[in-house]
Amino acid sequence: QVQLVESGGGLVQAGGSLRLSCAASGPTFNNYAMGWFRRAPGKEREFVAAISQSSDDTPYADSVKGRFTISRDNAKKTVYLQMNSLKPEDTAVYYCAAKLLLTTTQAIRYHCWGQGTKVTVSS
Repeated sequence: QVQLVESGGGLVQAGGSLRLSCAASGPTFNNYAMGWFRRAPGKEREFVAAISQSSDDTPYADSVKGRFTISRDNAKKTVYLQMNSLKPEDTAVYYCAAKLLLTTTQAIRYHCWGQGTKVTVSS
């Protein structure tokens, strides 16, 4: 299994940008599809974006499509989430997750999770 550590969260004004990183440890990062999820205060965890092992499949939640971009660097064992045009409703703890085989929007199918990084967007 991989271990995941997120970073890059913080406080930003609406309209601003942040880039989240998720660093993985372990020898088999290339075997994993990766996902970003978030949990806003008082809400359930929701899917944000995912990326396949070769980066050829990148589904997004409708709420972030066109504003967020997921990418990965297999040599660095890192996945990124570039977040632009941030809105107050993007405020949440963002989690990185990993699974073998295909990408999916379903959190239950991911078996490795990071501890999360908090993003706060002020209006």
